[in-house]
Amino acid sequence: MKIAAVFSDNMVLQRNKPIRVFGTCTNREKVITVSIPELDSSARAVIKDGKWEAVLPPRKELGSCTLVVSCGAVKKIFSNVAIGEVWLAGGQSNMEFELRYDRRGAAALAACYGENVRYYYTPKCSMPGDELLRAERESCWMTPSPDNSRSWSAAAYYFAKELSRRLGVTVGIIGCNWGGTSASAWMSREYLSYDSRLHPYLDDYDNETRGKTDEQMIAEYDAYSEKQLKWNSATEEYVAAHPNAKWDEVLAECGENPYSGPLNIKNPLRPGGLYETMLSRIAPYTLAGVLWYQGEADDCRPHTYDVLLRAMIENWRHDWHDDELPFMIVQLPMFRYEYDPDTQSWAYIREAQEKVFRTVKNTGLAVALDCGEFNNIHPLDKSPIGHRLYLQAMNVVYGILNDSDTLPPMYDSYEVIGDTMHIYLTNCERGLCGTDERCLDGFEIAGADGKYYPAEAKVRLPYIELHSDNVKAPAAARFKWTNYAEVGLFGVNELPLPPFRTDK
Repeated sequence: MKIAAVFSDNMVLQRNKPIRVFGTCTNREKVITVSIPELDSSARAVIKDGKWEAVLPPRKELGSCTLVVSCGAVKKIFSNVAIGEVWLAGGQSNMEFELRYDRRGAAALAACYGENVRYYYTPKCSMPGDELLRAERESCWMTPSPDNSRSWSAAAYYFAKELSRRLGVTVGIIGCNWGGTSASAWMSREYLSYDSRLHPYLDDYDNETRGKTDEQMIAEYDAYSEKQLKWNSATEEYVAAHPNAKWDEVLAECGENPYSGPLNIKNPLRPGGLYETMLSRIAPYTLAGVLWYQGEADDCRPHTYDVLLRAMIENWRHDWHDDELPFMIVQLPMFRYEYDPDTQSWAYIREAQEKVFRTVKNTGLAVALDCGEFNNIHPLDKSPIGHRLYLQAMNVVYGILNDSDTLPPMYDSYEVIGDTMHIYLTNCERGLCGTDERCLDGFEIAGADGKYYPAEAKVRLPYIELHSDNVKAPAAARFKWTNYAEVGLFGVNELPLPPFRTDK
């Protein structure tokens, strides 16, 4: 009998929900029981197909207790267990971004001893096997200290710290993220196969692996990994010696970046890969909800991202036995590399994220348009991200704050009057901030020909009036429909108006 690695000393269990405890077994075990002696709470596990799961009844918050798992003469006792709020921090590199690298990280680490926050970092392995099992044996829940907390997700830490202070309970974060990953890596093949619009993710993988043995694919990926390390080293050396070099000069000297390698059984970016080696290892650990910061890696297929994200949420809710598991989604900030064309792909991703927020129950949208950095895909200040995720949780999950506190003004509808277009907003009752000429940049209108022109914008709440001498009969409008632009229009709650288009 084995207990899932996510259970360890110092863990945080979710309050006010059934507490699921689980692991694997050989099917020879007759009785497995789980208990919290201090609460006189116990449950007998259901054993099936080499797995076991016990469900303890919901309990209120508690600062410290023990969790005991017994099987015959074998007894495992976990100590310093807290009952509080548990959130999973999922996504790619901007959720993975570590506290030590954050702009405010040094100060946060120096003061973290007093925070009632704990963290479990899901072991990161691209394939199942001995390496994964070894990493899981070495994993554990950590309490805050300048050394322990260095590698924690910065965005998740800032969220957890604020949440813990507001609710007065221990907050546990399960970090389950990997840089550069598509949402398809965090789903099962089964859920990817349900909708034909998602089949290209599977087709890419199947076409590249067809006819190859596991040994061949592992050798191919190992060769790529060695090549990638050499390229990384050469690039770092060249940039250190030529700090003002342009990117095309770096590529001319070092060659093209070989990332992301062959899409095969050892590539963590493969569809379903991290679902197998990471997510399924921690499900269904009882959660308050999910923090999701991802989308950058799916900008190659932005027009189906809403389908992908919705399917992923359904997949996770199924695995967690929770049809209403909350998802707080970070809407991508402004970003573009200096030498990249503006493909508008991130604008479509942002639209897809808002669409999921509007159409999928128990989701929140942390609008982060102003939190990006030009030419840097990893913005250095994650505290606004953590705060805006906190605001969404306060509204969607805990019901303590309302829309006027947690959401920006948002596009609702439009009306054409003569040669002007009126853009009606919701959540703007208290007004807008930053309404000078520069802050109203980014509005465009088009006629029936679909050709957009910059529009003169005037605030006439509850709408914004748009006009352009180039468009006599407006048919469509859009706002900040770009990968990167300066952001200047906010609600009085300091949250930015998200981008939108009327001709979806």
